[in-house]
Amino acid sequence: MKKQILKDYFFIMFGATLMGLSISVFMIDARVVPGGVSGIAMALHFINENIPTGLALWLMNIPLFVWGIKELGWGFARRTIFGFSISAFSIDLFHGDFPGLEFFALNKSEAIVDLLQNDFLFLIIIGAVLLGVGMGFVLKHQGTTGGADVVAAILQRRFGYKPGNSIMVMNFFIITFATAVIYINNLSPNRPAISLAFYALMLTFIISRIVDVMIDGFDYARSALIISEKGEEIADAIMNRMSRGATALKGRGLYRNTDREILMTVITRREIIMLESLIKEIDPDAFVIISTVHEVLGEGFKRRA
Repeated sequence: MKKQILKDYFFIMFGATLMGLSISVFMIDARVVPGGVSGIAMALHFINENIPTGLALWLMNIPLFVWGIKELGWGFARRTIFGFSISAFSIDLFHGDFPGLEFFALNKSEAIVDLLQNDFLFLIIIGAVLLGVGMGFVLKHQGTTGGADVVAAILQRRFGYKPGNSIMVMNFFIITFATAVIYINNLSPNRPAISLAFYALMLTFIISRIVDVMIDGFDYARSALIISEKGEEIADAIMNRMSRGATALKGRGLYRNTDREILMTVITRREIIMLESLIKEIDPDAFVIISTVHEVLGEGFKRRA
């Protein structure tokens, strides 16, 4: 148990550091905000560059953290404050905002400056991937970096709002606010502020997809429901030729009001073609529904660490 907790904290630290690195090196100077509380912190930094983004992020997370404890309990507390503290520290460290530690300022490196000037899109994509991977590590190990995640969890608890929808709405307003700050202060003379808003929207989309892959993996399982007059033959073939299990469910066809069995099996994505060929061989008229399954626990499938 203690070993697993240490492992979780290590990956939360690693993920939060990646998140801080991506924001400080690839996003702040590019004027592209990732949404969330970090987006507000970046906007404050744009207004006054004497306000370090990481420090602003940390200070804004404190009241949200206290609110979260009150509404959600102490269960999330330790990992949350650990996550957003590491993330905030990493942002200011890699942006050169700590006196005497300016040599950590990777945003001033020749490669990053070249990308900022000559390959802006690639710069944003790298930042999005790093941020998504970092966030994926944090979430996969039961951590959080606070901010919008806490607000979304509270809104879900109090009002039943879906967290994904809440975060999407919050990000829209945060990106709009940051875009207005950039436009009013003319902080991006080489690119229109509205184009940076579109980059920000693309950024949030890439991040969400990367997080999904980090948590669910590339190889989503598939669930198949099979209705056939030759259900027993198909079940035998699934078990003997594919080495997969099958379950017979009781069903009733309402059109003819007849009882029949429905086969259910779970396979990997790579086995879909084999299953389809097998069913077509035994009963070309079988009715088959194949759907995506994001997580399967049990024999024949990987267990989550």
